Amino acid sequence: KTSFNDSNLSLQTQAQKDAADQNFDYMFKLLIIGNSSVGKTSLLFRYADDSFTSAFVSTVGIDFKVKTVYRNEKRVKLQIWDTAGQERYRTITTAYYRGAMGFLLMYDITNQDSFYAVQDWATQIKTYSWDNAQVILVGNKADLEDDRLVPAEDGQRLADELGFQFFEASAKDNINVKQVFERLVDVICEKMSESVNGEPSPLANHKGPSLQDTPPDKGGCSC
Repeated sequence: KTSFNDSNLSLQTQAQKDAADQNFDYMFKLLIIGNSSVGKTSLLFRYADDSFTSAFVSTVGIDFKVKTVYRNEKRVKLQIWDTAGQERYRTITTAYYRGAMGFLLMYDITNQDSFYAVQDWATQIKTYSWDNAQVILVGNKADLEDDRLVPAEDGQRLADELGFQFFEASAKDNINVKQVFERLVDVICEKMSESVNGEPSPLANHKGPSLQDTPPDKGGCSC
């Protein structure tokens, strides 16, 4: 019988092999965090596979998916980690914060407790991740407007206080899912351009074309 630790080690090995595949120009490690049942796995599956299921299965520990996007004719591999929200997995999941370049911090607009927990999750990011990690606050389940308990204004206000960008999204109705990930990659690219020695990153031209799921036409380089 496979133990949780064995599964965890297998995932790490798989991720290392994925990183060793050099068929990309850049690789960004992204984490999706937040309370249990806010829709982290659903958001990831909608983005990576364009699929959605209403059946709720709690994530055990951590899992990841890979998606390659194109920006200014650069191939960017996204290694997106889906973390468990339960307290008992917290020690395991925070170990993955190291090296993450971006976070999607999620809450459920129909669940006030998940919104109140955002501050604690933000503290964990500050404690366990590197200083330049970029964060977007996401209020998920925007399709459940009739059940809303957290006004969009409150989400925007909290994001402003924390210095995060803010989106409301719906994995079910595919609202703002692609936009959330695109914006997170964009802000990471912008930070990459602000390097210590002042030299712009090859991905610095964030005013170029948005992320695409297929390679762009080979015209003049916009980098």
